[in-house]
Amino acid sequence: MKATSKIGAHVSIAGGVDKAPARAAEIGCETFQCFTRSPQGGPAPALTDEIIANFKSEMKSFDFDRFHIHTPYYLNFASTKNHLRKFSGEVLREELDRGTLLGAKFVMTHLGSHADQTLKEGMDKVAETLKETLTGYKGSTELLLEISAGSGNIIGASFEEIGEIIQKVNGNLPPHSSMSVGVCFDTCHAFASGYDFRTKETARAMLADFDKHIGLHWLKLTHVNDSMFDLADKRDRHEHIGKGFIGKEGMAELLKTPEFVKIDWIVETPDDDRENDIEILKKIRG
Repeated sequence: MKATSKIGAHVSIAGGVDKAPARAAEIGCETFQCFTRSPQGGPAPALTDEIIANFKSEMKSFDFDRFHIHTPYYLNFASTKNHLRKFSGEVLREELDRGTLLGAKFVMTHLGSHADQTLKEGMDKVAETLKETLTGYKGSTELLLEISAGSGNIIGASFEEIGEIIQKVNGNLPPHSSMSVGVCFDTCHAFASGYDFRTKETARAMLADFDKHIGLHWLKLTHVNDSMFDLADKRDRHEHIGKGFIGKEGMAELLKTPEFVKIDWIVETPDDDRENDIEILKKIRG
């Protein structure tokens, strides 16, 4: 299968979101990911008509036809506190609406923690909050749930957990419905959670497991990060491609599968050498 994936990185929006395309182009990106607001808290900067026009002009200038948005880190759709769940849903809806204004393809999010309750109770709250958030949404930007690394009480470390939430939210919705949710597969997170894909055999077995519990038609994007820690260590620590426990060859076994050559690859490695990571991935893609 001919690769249709585009390769990029998470880039800064310092000075305004309209500065992101130039930063992405500078390090050799073909697409990119960014925040539209501070990931640590505070109100979202207004997206004025001028900022939106500048952003779209910069996208065109640097020949980008798509980009993706990451939600802030503080969202928790499983919180036992009603006001925190409601707030998380409101911020997510804002990001979907902002993504639609800017022309983002996907918004991806972490799910949160099931602290002070059972995993099932937390997962039920996630599904309920996501359904409420998407009710009435008619925008063009699609929502993705990110695989987590499995530390502590974080939800979304297993395909079973992600699959159950997606089934509750999507029901019989088609894969490109504005009210459906898909999956962002983070290589470091999945590896940390115990999923091995470093050989052809383990990659195929893992994808079969993904298909069984989630459905490969919901796989929409991948974060390509090597891991500072070994398989199943449940530590979310990104490393440059080829310098971690997954390795360049191990990463290639997954990325060259038919399922991964048709989705975009985004690196979230330390920003001291992301340009080299992008070049490595371009060579893997061929």
